[in-house]
Amino acid sequence: MQKIPIVHIGLGPLGIKLLELMAERKTAFQLCAAVDINPELKGKSVSALTGRTEYSGVVVSGEIPNAASCHDSPDPVAILTTVSTLAAISPQITACLNAGYHVVSTCEELAFPSQQNLKLSHAIDETAKQNGRAVLGTGVNPGFMMDFLPQALTAVCHRVDRVVVERFQDASLRRLPFQKKVGGGLTVEEFAKRKKDGSLRHVGLEESMHLIAAQFGWELERTEDMIEPVVAQDDFQNGQTVIPSGHCLGVSQTGRGYRMGREVITLHFKASLGFPNPFDRIVIEGEPRIESVIPGGISGDIATCSIALNACRTLRKLSPGLRTMGEVPAISWFE
Repeated sequence: MQKIPIVHIGLGPLGIKLLELMAERKTAFQLCAAVDINPELKGKSVSALTGRTEYSGVVVSGEIPNAASCHDSPDPVAILTTVSTLAAISPQITACLNAGYHVVSTCEELAFPSQQNLKLSHAIDETAKQNGRAVLGTGVNPGFMMDFLPQALTAVCHRVDRVVVERFQDASLRRLPFQKKVGGGLTVEEFAKRKKDGSLRHVGLEESMHLIAAQFGWELERTEDMIEPVVAQDDFQNGQTVIPSGHCLGVSQTGRGYRMGREVITLHFKASLGFPNPFDRIVIEGEPRIESVIPGGISGDIATCSIALNACRTLRKLSPGLRTMGEVPAISWFE
């Protein structure tokens, strides 16, 4: 199989991790260009940033190259690991589409068009169709653990009454930006302030609930997204940093979706430093009842990078437009 030509955009910790993993799959992908708006990265060797000699000759650019100049393949893919909000990433996606690329992104709000993002989602969909390209938002969560996998498990169900998903993680095993995003090290007062201004939350529970509901043909009357801090009962050491007792170790967040007056979707996400015995658990209440547990849980960073890479092959086969994980054929690893 011909290598899939890739332009990678966003060289933060997650983007670097993705490039490291991509280098190990020598027969599957070819990196054509790397892009980041950080002026300190411009002109730097991707090999030096990743420690991978496979990227010799590729340097970081501040601009997205035209697809025709990047590779002679008719279906190059741009992978975006930049931001979480659709408003911020929409111009980046538009630029990639106009340059001739299919787009897969780890942007959480791209996973499913929420009510507040309908206008932006429609604009992306139209631009993708005009350029004959497909766009997909995916990741471990949203994109897989708390939406795609639960709905896939219901394929053998005669009836589904309720879906419950629990994703409990040890945030100390994740990259530093993630630890900060979930509030690790903050005082309770700082946590409350950031919760109020919307800068502290796991983005994606709303999107996951609506993706599940759309697949089931359910219309949710309302949803809730409740956020609380996980507070250290004793001093906790995270590397060289000591988090005092009474400060925050992370976040506990619960999404609830209601239909016909009943809670039919419950998504509980907890990510805190030092959380013991992490796990992922899915329960389908219905006929038959299904319970699936992954002891240790799925590694968030590796999984997000991997599903973005694995989606590239499927993406090139989709009809043009903005797609969701509920619409695409099953994504799998390939060599």
